[in-house]
Amino acid sequence: MTASRSGYSAEEDAREHPHTAAFAAAQQFALDPFQVAACHSLERGRSVLVAAPTGAGKTVVGEFGIHLAMQTPSDKAFYTTPIKALSNQKFRELVEVYGADQVGLLTGDTNINGNARIVVMTTEVLRNMLYADSSALDHLRYVIMDEVHYLADRFRGAVWEEVIIHLPAAVRLISLSATVSNAEEFGDWLDTVRGDTDVIVSETRPVPLEQHVLAGDELLPLFDDRSGASHQQVNQALLRLGSSGGGRGDRNRGYSPRDRGSRGPRRGHDARAESRFGGRRIERMDRPHVVRMLENANLLPAIFFIFSRVGCDAAVQQVRRSGLRLTNAEERAEIRRVANERMHGFDENDLIVLGYGEWLDSLERGIAAHHAGLLPAFKEIIEVLFKRKLVKVVFATETLALGINMPARTVVLEKMDKFNGEARVPITSGEYTQFTGRAGRRGIDVEGHAVVQWSPGLDPQAVASLASRRTYPLNSSFRPTYNMAVNLIDRFGRERAREILESSFAQFQADRAVVGLARKVRDAEESLAGYRASMACEYGDFTEYSAIRRELTDLEKKGRTEGHVSRAIREKRARKVESLRTRMKRHPCHSCPDRETHARWAERYWKLKRETDRTRRQIETRTGTVARIFDRVVDVLEAVKYVRGTGDDIELTEAGRTMQRIYGERDLLVAEALRLGLWEGLDAPSLAAMACCLVYEPRRDEATDGTRGLPRGKFLQAWDKTQTLWAQLDDLEQDHRLPGTEQPSAGLASAMHAWARGVSLDRVLQDADMAAGDFVRWTKQTIDLLDQLSIVAPDIALARTARHALDGVRRGIVAYSSM
Repeated sequence: MTASRSGYSAEEDAREHPHTAAFAAAQQFALDPFQVAACHSLERGRSVLVAAPTGAGKTVVGEFGIHLAMQTPSDKAFYTTPIKALSNQKFRELVEVYGADQVGLLTGDTNINGNARIVVMTTEVLRNMLYADSSALDHLRYVIMDEVHYLADRFRGAVWEEVIIHLPAAVRLISLSATVSNAEEFGDWLDTVRGDTDVIVSETRPVPLEQHVLAGDELLPLFDDRSGASHQQVNQALLRLGSSGGGRGDRNRGYSPRDRGSRGPRRGHDARAESRFGGRRIERMDRPHVVRMLENANLLPAIFFIFSRVGCDAAVQQVRRSGLRLTNAEERAEIRRVANERMHGFDENDLIVLGYGEWLDSLERGIAAHHAGLLPAFKEIIEVLFKRKLVKVVFATETLALGINMPARTVVLEKMDKFNGEARVPITSGEYTQFTGRAGRRGIDVEGHAVVQWSPGLDPQAVASLASRRTYPLNSSFRPTYNMAVNLIDRFGRERAREILESSFAQFQADRAVVGLARKVRDAEESLAGYRASMACEYGDFTEYSAIRRELTDLEKKGRTEGHVSRAIREKRARKVESLRTRMKRHPCHSCPDRETHARWAERYWKLKRETDRTRRQIETRTGTVARIFDRVVDVLEAVKYVRGTGDDIELTEAGRTMQRIYGERDLLVAEALRLGLWEGLDAPSLAAMACCLVYEPRRDEATDGTRGLPRGKFLQAWDKTQTLWAQLDDLEQDHRLPGTEQPSAGLASAMHAWARGVSLDRVLQDADMAAGDFVRWTKQTIDLLDQLSIVAPDIALARTARHALDGVRRGIVAYSSM
């Protein structure tokens, strides 16, 4: 459904949807129609998929789900996010509303009040809970999946589908997505696997977005206002500029920095101008002048998206060198107070290594960089100060577009392409929407502004196309993993596991019919279980008895209706009938006084079972791509003896049970190394270095082999054995037509070994040759794996070593937590 409501009566709403009315009355802003529609659906006990632009207020719907849970004595609500930064942010917001005793946070390396009624967590944490059948799931009523379009992520997307498929049927799912072009298709899948799901789509931004192109020192509107909103046409002046190869026009064509005191660009003026651009080359404004222009036009705070960490840092330095200050004395004092307060407790020597003094000076000027290489503590301070309008300009990479609540008045895109790791590629319409979605602060701005800076070769028509298309497709990245396979087999058996995988969004997109059939089989299995319970007999196995009766009836019927057959066939049939009659009369259930009552349930059972078996055969003849990959995964597991048995009698071995609790890209390699005892005898720093090798992803230009600089002794021996094991497993996967995993890299092993030994931060960062934020990120992933090893390692000494390694690496800047 699309949110639209006319003649809406607040009194009718209060009567029909009292919880929505009460919740709406407590909000800072009146609820938009799509928010009201979603809340009504939830209040009626349905699940919802809400697809709306960035900044439209989708999270309000999730917060209403929490509100509903808290109206009861015991219901719980889980709020899942794709990244830890989002979880931290949401945790803080919910604590302000419900109090610290009611809200918990679980992000892998942080565990706060995990048994609370409201728990914020990363999606992986919830997946792990489901596989472990955690008691924390008791009384769970609502799960909010924020940024659910992350299921398209090729590395982590499968986790979202696992959660959606495995959540108990009674849990209402609140899926919050950016505006995707196939929301209805995704909603159909949710309705198929979860039932009772309403799709609510809004393409309306709460704060209108004005689109501009900065050509030279003139801010020109992208669209001709005269064409109207429904038939937006590109500004003819921009088209002439593009066709002429660049030029400079009259000052009345758009906003100029000379227009002091302006409250923003003059709208529509450029489209009415008749003068033509000259043939001169457009001079690109440098960043300090662009920032000053935006300040004069009252278009700050602003986010500049620069698709390079080095570029972001260089931009800050460029503005600093210009002497530009965007803050007054009072603001600078407050910035200093907030930063020093949040950095209290950090080692002074570490702060010097991190360049804290220079970074703080930039902050006090009102400017900052925001990217993955930045220390998490620095990023959090920037986010807090930007929301408080103390930091005015942020130069950011695209990671800032991934849901962090940092709205600006203006977003500037310096380029319309980016490096994807292999080549420079144009940004997509979805990315453009995510970036510019940050522009416009609800309740503060009348409109937001998106500014694209002119560069040679820029096509105004292409920019207009990106700006006009508000959507992008959501495609599944789901694929079975070894960990997923052993957990599914243990819980459901092999055949049921295949059916569950047939219910994935990946299979739904490949063959929508298979998902419906798999759902039909699952529903039928629940009914079959009910029929079996109803025909249960204290005298014996009535399923077995009814099977004999049914076979006897079928044979007798066939003898009466079949035409001429040979004497041998008649005699064979007669002997079979007599044998079945004898078995039936001797069966314990034959003497049960309630036999015929049980038999009526048995008749329903066998009728439904026949239909279900026919449906199974239909599924087997369909595409079945996901299930086939699952079969290959299981074949590998059989080869390494993690499962045993045949058909649906397959079961996990002890090694398979260890695999159940190992999560990550190299789950099989980790499990096999543990089973073979490759890491036994390592000391804590060496085990930390080994864990780092299994999570670290080297840069493209970084070598993945060689032993230069690596820790010597037992580590080197264990590393050699681990690499050999990886090669053997890679061959095994190739033999079973599976893609395998990337070769492990020891590129950060030396630095991690040193850090675990207590070496100072400056020496470790010099050894690692990376930014502090990157080192912290890889160290936290190392911590995640060490934590798993401390729990699952079959060797007690190794588990103890893993715990010592955890203590060694969880120190200094790594141990920092804003919680």
